[in-house]
Amino acid sequence: MAINPHNRGPLRTLSVLVLLIVGLYGLLGAVSTWGTAQRTPKLGLDLQGGTQLILEPKVVGNQTINPGQVQKAVDIIRARVDGSGVAEAEVTTQGNNIVVSLPGSPDKATIASLQKSSQLRMRAVLVEAGTAPTPVPTSTGTATGKTTAPATSKPAATGTATTAPKSGFPPALTAATTPAPTASPTTASSTTTVKPKNASDPAWVTPQLEKALATLNCANPKSVEAIVDDPAKPMVTCDSERPVKYILGPAEVLGSEISNATSGQQQSQGGSTGQWEVRLDFNAAGTKSFCDVTSRIVSLPSPRNQFGIVLDNQVISAPVAQASLCSGNASITGSFTGPSAKVLADQLKFGALPLSFGLQTRDDISPTLGGDQLSRGLLAGGIGLLLVVAYSLAQYRALGLVTVSSLVIAATITYAAVTLFGWSHGFRLTMAGVTGLIVSIGIVADSFILYFERVRDEVRDGRALPAAVETGWIRARRTILISDAVNFLAAVVLYALAASNVRGFAFTLMLTTIIDIIVVFLFTHPLLSVLANTKFFGQGHKWSGLDPKRLGARTTTYAGRGRVTIAARRAATEGNQS
Repeated sequence: MAINPHNRGPLRTLSVLVLLIVGLYGLLGAVSTWGTAQRTPKLGLDLQGGTQLILEPKVVGNQTINPGQVQKAVDIIRARVDGSGVAEAEVTTQGNNIVVSLPGSPDKATIASLQKSSQLRMRAVLVEAGTAPTPVPTSTGTATGKTTAPATSKPAATGTATTAPKSGFPPALTAATTPAPTASPTTASSTTTVKPKNASDPAWVTPQLEKALATLNCANPKSVEAIVDDPAKPMVTCDSERPVKYILGPAEVLGSEISNATSGQQQSQGGSTGQWEVRLDFNAAGTKSFCDVTSRIVSLPSPRNQFGIVLDNQVISAPVAQASLCSGNASITGSFTGPSAKVLADQLKFGALPLSFGLQTRDDISPTLGGDQLSRGLLAGGIGLLLVVAYSLAQYRALGLVTVSSLVIAATITYAAVTLFGWSHGFRLTMAGVTGLIVSIGIVADSFILYFERVRDEVRDGRALPAAVETGWIRARRTILISDAVNFLAAVVLYALAASNVRGFAFTLMLTTIIDIIVVFLFTHPLLSVLANTKFFGQGHKWSGLDPKRLGARTTTYAGRGRVTIAARRAATEGNQS
């Protein structure tokens, strides 16, 4: 059977739609089989239930808590929770406590990320001491381009401010003891009261700090929690992963000087090393501070040529400065996985909490609406869909089947998109989101009706159906795009300004508006172009919905020289001449 040349363009367009749908479901099958995705949409608190966490602020000494600090903590925690997408979590206050309700069952890492202050500071290393006497290997690393210190050396801050992974240290170095030089008149053993010249000056090391270093037990969580991190003073602290303790100088680079933080795999010579890192971008003040500290310590003896990156009172990395780093960015590497690197990047990007919090209670919460309400919502959507189908078949007869099939295609794409967004961006479908999907039925159907009516108007004016389909599409296309653009902008504004439970409605409205354009352009129009060249529709069968007689089309007459005119217009002209 030969293919009508007029159908080749529409068939190619339909093939693009088929490839799109196959690609979406192929991706969904792949990430659900070999990844962490599920094959059904994730549900929100109101439909699935979840976990309620009550976070209690930790008060040190005579510290007082004001409402402004609590509200700031709420905003930061909400930003952290929503950092991976539309998570549909709820963050509220209960006195000075913060109540966080999360869909599903959060893991320990998620709970820990909400409690931590994530206060980051960079300090010069004054003393580095291991928990066991083990010889220290000689450092041989050099700063040449973007390189990482070899496994037998101390971590290095290279020309692009990349720190070496702590996981690369051999056991000998992780148990190293490297005290400050004792030959200096301003070391810890000296009784002089010389004022320190800068944050790297050993004069900061006092007998009290040496005693605190000796008595600090990094294996005892209570001892670690008792560490005091005053940015204006030196501190004694532990390495978060290695059995190493430090005396650090006053803070020189603060977390508030970080303008952005992202995570990803470390790149080397155009390829990935497979190691995860957290990349930091400093503001102007942070760039200057970071440049100053690396320029000063680069020529100092070990361990004073290191700077400790302190997060929540513990050192997460202590790289060696091998060059002055003044580019305004840095990188933190360590025993990161993809999720843990992203959690840290989000914590640093959204800022440090004004208070640290402890987990007071953790309770499972049941759905606020439950399966019964969801069933009623789906029933309402089903009834609305049946009414649209019934109207389309009654009004457009066989042409109404195009509406039905278009709605099926739209639903197919929407299901895959919602499920994939749940996997990639943490989107969860709430009752508000379900409402948005139900509303979208009318929006999608409105585009079809607009197009069909334009085509029928062209048929009434005496055009043959293939010409009516194309002319009607030209007239309807712009109106459909303008209408969907208005809906999309309204949804964007609603998403940006509304509370979290309404954002689900706005998100599904944005998504279905885009899908409406895809379906109309890649399915409805090309399908109607194909049908216009069939005998049933092209010759205006009475059940096609495009019967010229039923639509009251004007008849045409021959006007000479190959011209055709509409009889009604000719009659009107003759009447005017008489």
